[in-house]
Amino acid sequence: MKQDTLSLNNITVDVYSLNTVIVGTGCAGFNAADCLYELGQQDIAIVTEGVNKGTSRNTGSDKQTYYKLTLSGDVPDSVGEMAQTYFSGGCMHGDIALVESALSARCFHKLASIGVPFPHNRYGEYIGYKTDHDPRQRATSAGPLTSKFMTETLEKQVADKGITIFDGYQVIAVLKEPGTVSPKAVGLLALNLTRAEPQSLDCATPAQSKDCGSVNFTLFNCTNIIWAVGGPAGMYADSVYPASQTGTSGMAYEAGAKGVNLTESQYGLASIKFRWNVSGTYQQVIPRYISTDQDGNDPKEFLDDYFPSPGQMMDAVFLKGYQWPFDPRKVNNSGSSLIDLLVYHETQNKNRRVWLDFRRNPNRCCSGGELDFGLCNEETYTYLKNSNALFGTPIDRLAHMNQPAIQLYKEQDIDLYS
Repeated sequence: MKQDTLSLNNITVDVYSLNTVIVGTGCAGFNAADCLYELGQQDIAIVTEGVNKGTSRNTGSDKQTYYKLTLSGDVPDSVGEMAQTYFSGGCMHGDIALVESALSARCFHKLASIGVPFPHNRYGEYIGYKTDHDPRQRATSAGPLTSKFMTETLEKQVADKGITIFDGYQVIAVLKEPGTVSPKAVGLLALNLTRAEPQSLDCATPAQSKDCGSVNFTLFNCTNIIWAVGGPAGMYADSVYPASQTGTSGMAYEAGAKGVNLTESQYGLASIKFRWNVSGTYQQVIPRYISTDQDGNDPKEFLDDYFPSPGQMMDAVFLKGYQWPFDPRKVNNSGSSLIDLLVYHETQNKNRRVWLDFRRNPNRCCSGGELDFGLCNEETYTYLKNSNALFGTPIDRLAHMNQPAIQLYKEQDIDLYS
């Protein structure tokens, strides 16, 4: 990497010339840098608005899932079958599906070898479970902070290799080759946020340049750009993404990149005071859904009005645990995604607040204060029976099945017991 400066209208611009710039410091960005270095391309650097920002490090869920080829048990799997599962959703190119499938085990074992604590049995099998639309047990998890663990271990790999990270640099433009029909990208323009003063950015003309001395633009002159900035963040403004996830995908489209797989965003229920997916065990212990007015008064178990039987309501809440993403096909016939629409109706149309209450069982599903598990269908009942969780209140079941799920909120001053 070579460093230089140039002057434009009395503005001094730092210039770095190198082979490849990776934008973003989530799992994808760190892994791209680490892989390039291992493959022999070491004239690289990472540019990021903030190393500690983004979804990889700051979001998760009760059962945050890593998806890979089945690596345990006696159920057969293959690269071709996994690729077909990806492709059958109708939103992924076949070659991308094949590459992701072929490399999934290799990438997974890399993460396990550098310290991500994926669970395995005493024989070395990395155990799996089924997730959304998955015909095999390909999913695994290191807990609600899986992607945080991945980010931190990959960051250490990058640090150990001495790869340069430009932290606090906000990319504001992709620079393209001028005067060609299909221009290629040749670099990036960024603001050095560690020095820039926003009030001094009005520098459109030379006459204004005397006010621009404190603005620090940085130019990255490079052959390759890896855009690892995550998905569109705006659509999640009222859901799970934290404020630190700003997203930059639009800049690539503005520069002429083609969007691929844009329909593959997932959206589901999340807590909002502390932004976290309320999936997995949070739903499988069958909490009460209640709504209140804006002051927390007038509590109502609003699901009661929409499900024809208490058993169907219990099954829908349970299934919401691993059918977390909204799916219109799961609305009819009292499906789990009906809950998403009912939450929306309460919060947006009725201007009420919605809560998950783990202190008491849903009143409609109780007999003498105890949850009547006999109302559930076979799938719900068998799961809870195998988990030895056919007892108590939702918080009792949650403590038995997944104590860290309670502790996670406790660390954010939210006590699910109260």
